[in-house]
Amino acid sequence: MPKMKTKSSAKKRFVVRAGGSIKRSQAFKRHILTKKTTKNKRQLRGTTEVHSTNTASVRAMMPYA
Repeated sequence: MPKMKTKSSAKKRFVVRAGGSIKRSQAFKRHILTKKTTKNKRQLRGTTEVHSTNTASVRAMMPYA
């Protein structure tokens, strides 16, 4: 059988941690930033964990991660 391919978009967006959780970056910080408050933009910095309801679909896109 041929190898399964990893989705290119998924490997750019997600990183699997040593414990098995999946790390992602925050959304809503690319454009139209003038109407967003400074507090809102500050709290969108950094990374967070993929929600448990979406973990299975992310793992399906990354079969060898």
